[in-house]
Parts: sequence; C-alpha cells; structure tokens
Amino acid sequence: MELHRSFGEKLFELCNYLFLGLVGLLTFLPFVYVLVTSFSADNELWPTHFTLEAYQYIFSTHTFLKSLGVSVYITVLGTFLSLFTTSLMAYSLSYKELPGRSKFMLLILFTMLFQGGMIPTYFVVKQLHMIDSLWALMIPSLISAFYLIILRDFFSSVPHELIESAKMDGAHEITVLLRIVLPLSLPSLAAFGLFYAVGIWNQYFNAIMFINTPDKWPVQVLLRRIVVLASGGLGDSGNSGEAVAFYGQSVKMAVIVVSTIPILLVYPFLQKHFAKGALLGSVKG
Repeated sequence: MELHRSFGEKLFELCNYLFLGLVGLLTFLPFVYVLVTSFSADNELWPTHFTLEAYQYIFSTHTFLKSLGVSVYITVLGTFLSLFTTSLMAYSLSYKELPGRSKFMLLILFTMLFQGGMIPTYFVVKQLHMIDSLWALMIPSLISAFYLIILRDFFSSVPHELIESAKMDGAHEITVLLRIVLPLSLPSLAAFGLFYAVGIWNQYFNAIMFINTPDKWPVQVLLRRIVVLASGGLGDSGNSGEAVAFYGQSVKMAVIVVSTIPILLVYPFLQKHFAKGALLGSVKG
C-alpha cells in the first residue's frame, strides 16, 4: 500500500527530476553538437547544410586509416597482454604463503605514490630498444597497480577448498587459474579490460615521445595534427594541410566522432560489469 506523500515531498521529487534532467541535457548537448557539426558545411555556428565531405576526406586519406588500424592493433593486443600479466601477478600474490609477498606488495604500492618521471622512463624504453616501436605504447603501462591489488583481493576470496580439490585431481596452477579462478572473475576482467582499452586507445603523450615514424602514429596523435592544421597552426603547404584547412571545423568534429565510435561501441556490452567488477575484492584486505 502506497503511503500518502505530502506536497513538500512531491515538490522535492519534481525538483530532483528537473535538476537531473537539466544536468543530463547539459552533458548530452556537446556530443550532439560534435556529431551534427561533423555533417555540416564549415564556418556555421549551428549547421544548416548537411554534407558528408568531411567524412569522405578523412576516409580517403591513407594516413587516417593507417592510424586507426594502429590504434585498434595496440588496443586489442595491449589489453590482452595487460589482463594476462595482471591476472598472473595477482594470482601469485593471492597466496599468503608466497615468499616475500609483503615486500612485493610494498613495491607495488610504492609505484602508486611515486613514479620515475618522463626522462627515466624514456631511457628505460630506449635501453629496451623500443623507440619507434609499437611495443613502447603497450609495455610501459602494461600493469596498473590499482587493478592488480583489487584483482589480487578477489583471487584471495576464492574458496581455498575449491582450489585444493582441483589440485588433488591433478590440476596444475595454470589450469586452476584458467579453468577455475578466471571464469569466476569475468566481471572484474571485463571491467578492467575496458579501462585498460580506453587508456591505450587514448594514448597521446607516449606516442609523441616514443614514436618517430608517422605511419606508426595512433589515431590520437593524428587527431591533434588534424585539429592544428584545421586551425591554421602549422605551416604545412602540402595538399593534406590545405584540404584540412579548407574543411576546418567539420573535419575536426568528424575525426573526433570516428575516433570515439570504436570504444563507444564496447561500452553497452560491458556496462553491466562495471559496478560489480570494480568492487569485487575491494572490501577484503
């Protein structure tokens, strides 16, 4: 039986709906503007003439398609490697009997508070012969200490009897991890996999610091170049620079849309795992 609500409660609920609706609208409008502007003729405050010229231009350039392929490649491979190495390390650290476990955890926590900085990182990548290599966009950020700790805590919460039973049946540690622990951790793996993927896809600074060959640029680096060219910020007298400067604002918006869609398409499939996956293991110490 529904309780009778006072006028003040109804007014408060109405104000909540109006406020949240306004916030949602303010959040959604920039995306609408970017999308609509990408289909418009240039130099219009609000588009009135729709055209596909901006999309025809960016898809007709070999450079953009090459950069898009590079971003897809490093995102897929980098996400897999990050999840693989994070899972292996988290599973090892979930064993309280592991020698030096507390020292390893101290080192991991230290990296969350202090980082080596740009110059030491560059020299490490250079000594590993990864300059101008796509590995430089995946290896330096291979494992997140935060995700590692949460995943380790969840692995620690898996019933020890279940693991011992599998070992008594002859299962190896890798078999236990692949056949028992990881299937139980799919929500966490899905959530952290998406976080890893978004981080790799949005890489910009590492790319301009480690990659010298334009054909190996990810899409975020090319996006900045197109934006600067469209704004007249580079003295590029080539056909590419003239074309981008001609299309201007619509090209910038079209590149933003195209570079955002691949990651955006992944969200609906993994959204249900976000809250559950990110919180698994976060209560236990």
